Amino acid sequence: MTWMVTSLHSYPVKSLQPVDVNILELDAFGPIWDRRFMFVDAEGLFVTQRQVPLLSQVSAQMLEGALQITYQNNAWKIPLSAFDSEVDVSVWADQVEVLVCEEDWSVLERVADRELRLVYMPDHCFRQVDRDYFSNDQRVSFADGFPLLLTNQASLEDLNGRLELPVPMSRFRPNIVISGAKPFAEDEWRRVRIGEVEFDLVKPCSRCVMTAIDAKGQKGREPLRTLSTYRRNEFGVCFGQNMVHSSTGQVRVGDLLEVIF
Repeated sequence: MTWMVTSLHSYPVKSLQPVDVNILELDAFGPIWDRRFMFVDAEGLFVTQRQVPLLSQVSAQMLEGALQITYQNNAWKIPLSAFDSEVDVSVWADQVEVLVCEEDWSVLERVADRELRLVYMPDHCFRQVDRDYFSNDQRVSFADGFPLLLTNQASLEDLNGRLELPVPMSRFRPNIVISGAKPFAEDEWRRVRIGEVEFDLVKPCSRCVMTAIDAKGQKGREPLRTLSTYRRNEFGVCFGQNMVHSSTGQVRVGDLLEVIF
């Protein structure tokens, strides 16, 4: 059986707003530019909406070879050439040598209540995905653990049927959203083909407080509280599936997902 891709999303800066696209181009890291940039604090530790919910109000996109970041009436356009100094940073348990740019982030620092630096993962950097779930050599960007996240529209509808107020799929920050399958059918899939690319589904995605941050950057309790009542397993409270791609290529809105096994 096959199901259809209904939306595609990329996140150039970890924990900032998504960029919605019709074509998701995959390189060795995953979706091109996806989470290749990240904010860190003065100690080089990654900063996300977990600590600073208002980062959900900051947008980022690649324009003409430069990264543009926008917050309210403030905009920064940063060419890749501005990332010219090496620095070691921490993202979860990994220490990664990346590039940093010197830029005035005082506007965002007031929101974050901490010093901020923007870093970039260059092409030569290799951060390995968790070998406990995928044993082959596979690089990943600053994403939490794996190159891609797949979600199912029917799974969201199942969740929303249990909530007083429905939540959008954006709360779960997927790269690929499909429709037509039964709720949580993705739990049973191990390898799929979408368009011209095959993917291994390697681990259910355990969810955190970021799912409870609304469009205004306010932190609540839902949908995590309800999700925890029926989607808890040995990995945590789960929604969606982490994936590793087998090759470079393209995924398009309207492509069909075929379950291989």
